[in-house]
Amino acid sequence: MADAVLAGAEGVLLDISGVLYDSGGDGGGVPIPGSREAVKKIKASGLKLQFCTNETQATRDKFVKKLQHLGFDITVNEVTAPAPAVCRILKERKLRPHLLVHDDLILEFADIDKTNPNCVVIGDAADNFSYKNLNDAFQILINLENPVLLSLGRGRYYKETDGLKLDVGAYMKALEYACDIQAEVVGKPAKMFFQSALTEMGIEPHQAIMIGDDIVNDVGGAQQCGMRAVQVRTGKYRLTCTSPPTSSAFPSPSHLTFFLLMLAGQVFRSALETASPSGEFAGGSLGQLSRGPAVSSVGTGIAPNPC
Repeated sequence: MADAVLAGAEGVLLDISGVLYDSGGDGGGVPIPGSREAVKKIKASGLKLQFCTNETQATRDKFVKKLQHLGFDITVNEVTAPAPAVCRILKERKLRPHLLVHDDLILEFADIDKTNPNCVVIGDAADNFSYKNLNDAFQILINLENPVLLSLGRGRYYKETDGLKLDVGAYMKALEYACDIQAEVVGKPAKMFFQSALTEMGIEPHQAIMIGDDIVNDVGGAQQCGMRAVQVRTGKYRLTCTSPPTSSAFPSPSHLTFFLLMLAGQVFRSALETASPSGEFAGGSLGQLSRGPAVSSVGTGIAPNPC
């Protein structure tokens, strides 16, 4: 059964925050033990690799430089992020955004026309999520004949070194409710976002495995795109936020290095053959690897999850 899960894997998509490192602190973040080694191992294994993140508190260049400073082998071209994607959408649709984003992300929109806004772009604005700024965005949307709200992800929360923090999804939902509209999500779990990453890698969904700490946006989004997915027990992972009842569960490591070694067929495959009839492996410290949409119904299984 483990072989069926791993069969045909040619590439890995890695989430960053909560998988490779926890953000925050004086140094900008703390690497999760084993994560730097894991990136090196996956690159050495011959598997294709793309980092797939909803990070919107910095430009992609600045974000990558921070990760390099933390010791990660990563380049800008290996990162799929929401801000460059939304800029392409703004240009294609001739949209002029009012920006409710982090100050460090503004530079990504330097060549975008922002006069007389006809849409709102919302990202993880952190301290910029004041009542005034939210109300300014509301006023623009409510006065548009055809309001457009573009959200850079829809996460509920994420983990920093000092605990969990509200993510953009909480504020996106406030604007949706106030304006009686539905946001267009640019970033995980949007199918087009995952497809963009796969295009960069030159592989098909069935050839890829997504690794993340978010059961909805990482695992669920990847499954909806036709990929297999792993939830690791780091970052925002909580025991109460496991896969929905409709998913079949397989082991994922408590740290990334183990899983990447398993992907490469180097460790403990025989131990994975002791599956219970329910399709769940006894795991102890192991996490959970959920199979793709051929086995689980993501649309009906993950949406009600409260986490």
